[in-house]
Parts: sequence; structure tokens; C-alpha cells
Amino acid sequence: MTVVTRFAPSPTGYLHIGGARTALFNWLFARHHGGAYRLRIEDTDRKRSTEDAVEKIFAGLAWMGLEGDGDAVFQSHNVDRHIAVAEQLLAEGKAYHCYCTPEELTEMREAARAEGRTRLYDRRWRDRDPSEAPAGVTPSLRVKMPLEGETVITDLIQGEVRVANDNLDDFIILRPDGTPTYMLAVVIDDHDMGVTHIIRGDDHLNNAFRQYHVFEASGWDVPEFAHMSLIHGSDGAKLSKRHGALGVEAYKDMGILPAAMRNYLMRLGWSHGDDEIISTEQAIEWFELSAVGRAPARFDMEKLTSLNGHYIRESDDGELLELILPLLEGLLGATVGEAARTRLLAGIGGLKERAKDLNELAENALFYCRSVPLPMTDKAAKLLDSDAVDNLAALAKVLEKLASWEIEPLEAAVRAFAEENDLKLGQIAQPLRAALTGSTVSPGIFEVIVALGRDETLVRMGHLSKGPA
Repeated sequence: MTVVTRFAPSPTGYLHIGGARTALFNWLFARHHGGAYRLRIEDTDRKRSTEDAVEKIFAGLAWMGLEGDGDAVFQSHNVDRHIAVAEQLLAEGKAYHCYCTPEELTEMREAARAEGRTRLYDRRWRDRDPSEAPAGVTPSLRVKMPLEGETVITDLIQGEVRVANDNLDDFIILRPDGTPTYMLAVVIDDHDMGVTHIIRGDDHLNNAFRQYHVFEASGWDVPEFAHMSLIHGSDGAKLSKRHGALGVEAYKDMGILPAAMRNYLMRLGWSHGDDEIISTEQAIEWFELSAVGRAPARFDMEKLTSLNGHYIRESDDGELLELILPLLEGLLGATVGEAARTRLLAGIGGLKERAKDLNELAENALFYCRSVPLPMTDKAAKLLDSDAVDNLAALAKVLEKLASWEIEPLEAAVRAFAEENDLKLGQIAQPLRAALTGSTVSPGIFEVIVALGRDETLVRMGHLSKGPA
């Protein structure tokens, strides 16, 4: 058997964190078993489904690296197929027309709830002859659920789950206007797509019992079910925007790396021993549904940010440069030239050690892209008094003569200059940092000098002696 999983979002909004984790688990399970991972857009609710939401879902999945195998299936394109299966069930006596009026259905629901019953429909049209139908009522089509016994599902995460069949409604599969319901469409599409494993949130567990019987009534194999617990906030409450329940694109805008997001989401409910840093390749090798816990996972933005910092530090310098260039150009309002790119590539290694996200990395890298006069923080400007400027002008003449522009000879030259002029190292290094970066905070000053290069370093030091621009 070839494993086939699917991610099936409704395009009524953005791709949220819970949906992204569901997609990830389906993707990992399929990849682990050498199978296929399919994408289906469940857009049968035409009033709430939007093209914008579809585009955001595709974009979010692309950013996560979780595009489906093959073309996406749009549920709305399969309506004729859904109707044909419903009519076949009717012809086989497995479904029936219900002529209840909206008022009657409301009365039934209210009575059932008052009595504490979960089955809301009393099956009054299940065995009645359609000739008894009242005039002017267009019927819906309901599927016949079993009347006795119980339905047992061996869920790959939740274990064995049971429900008494008397609690299952004969639910509607075709509305009075002839359109199929979600509960019917999802079963047909899963069958037609060859889905073998349905992995989703446990808010769909009740649906599984109903869908199980549609598979059975249609004479189709029932896929394996796996229902994972939902994600809660760090305080244990239902996840909301205040906890970080945002669209995936928001995390991209926050400067989170896709690899960090995948690592973080896979650890929300799934574990492999005590491992916290798990590469995508390792996850594919290790992933099994037996390691998915039943307890709700807790979303923690601080942990995600910390993990993102790790992935930034481990990233290739050239790849990081390409990721932050659009951010830098947005901050600068100008294109980053080749000379600045060269400085960035040389200096990004020192910058990435301190960054928690790409936005922070871009902001800290700005000084490599600027031209003199550099904008100065207040603290940096205070360091550059007349004595400091004179010292830097004299130091520039020393550095200009160095044969090697490497950290060791540069540091030796600066230290020797300080000793010769009866200065502490900080009295020259701190103004030097201010002159070269416009700030009092940066990577090691000698790393910065090497990354800037001889010409740019001397230009920035020499510019100070010319006075304010």
C-alpha cells in the first residue's frame, strides 16, 4: 500500500498555526513512508471562501516548504461527482428524502437538547413513503446511519474510540437546493484521491464516526484515522491571537525561518526522546504517529524565537544575506550596492551570533550598507568628542600603513597605539566602534574592521576629522 495523506483547509481565512502543524504532520508521515502528500481546498462554502484566502494558504504552505504533491484539488470542482454518489446511495436504499420544514427541525433540536440527547433529528422520514410528503416542501437527502450497536474507530493517536450508533444523526448529504454537504464531499474526495491516512485535529473526531459510515455505505475502504490534540496557549487556555495564533505569513514577517518554524511545530505534540533541535531530514526519518501525544500542546513564542536564533546561527552566510537584502533595502529606501554586499557577506557571521530573527539581523547589519556620514545614536555621538576624533585621525595613519588587514595585526596595532599614547584600550576602541558603526553595540570591533575593509574603514575614520557634514 502506498501511503497517501492530505491537508484540506477551508479558504475562509489565513493559514493559522494549527493548520500549518496539521499540514506538517501529514507531510512528514507521507515522506517517512515514501508516500504522497496531497492538498485539497475545501471551498464548498462559496459565501465564505475567497480567492485571497486560497492565495494566502498556498503562500503560507510554500514558505513552510509544504506544497502538495501534484495539483491541488478544489472540492467545489467535484460537485457533480458528489451528487452522483448521493443519488446512488438513495437508489440503493442507503439514503432517504427528508421533508421536514425548518420549523420542525428547530423543534426537534430544542427538544433533544432539553432532554440531553446528542442525536438531534428523530428520523421521522426514514421509513415514510414520499407520497406522504407535504406540498411545497423541497426535501433534503439524509444518509441512513445504523440504529443499533456501536461504531468503533481504532485511532492511531487516540486509541480505540467508541460511540453508540443511536447517538449518530441521519445527517444531511444533499441540501434542499441540491448542493452536497461537507460531510459527504470530504468522504468522496478522500476516496477519489486515494487517501489512506486522515491526520487532523481532534475537533474532527466526532465527524470521523459519521464519515466512517459513508465510506461503508459506498462500499469503499475506510482510511486510517489519526486525531491529534489541538494547540493551546502557554497558559493552557484555548489558543488565541494573544498567544500568537496568527497567520503563517505573520511569522514570516517577524523574521522567523521556515526551518525553525517546522522544527518548532513538529515538537508541538510529537517528540523523539529529549531532542529539541531536529532537522527536517531527521524528522522524516523518525516521524511516527505513535510518538504523537494525546495532551494539548502549548504554544510558546519565546521558545520559537529562541529556536529561530539557533537556526539563524546555523544558516549559511550567503543564504542569510539573500534573505535580509529585501529587508535592508526597505530600511534604507535604496538598493544595496555590490561594495556593501561584500561588506555584509564578510560581516554577517559576527552579526548572526546575536540575532533572534531576520528583522533584528537586518537592523544590526545596516551600518555595513550606509555611507558617510553615518547616523549616530546619542551614546555613540557622545564618545566622539574632539580628543577622540584626534586620536582616531592619528590611528588611521597607523592602520593605513599595515601590510596585512587581518584581526591579529589590526588588534596589535590598536593596542600599541593605545600604549604609546597612554590610553586604555577602551578609550580608543569605543570611539572607534562609534565611528565605524554609528553605535556603541556591534560585533567585535576588529571583526568589523576586517569586514569593512581597509578603504571603507579609513574613509569612516577620516570623515570625522572633516567635521560635521
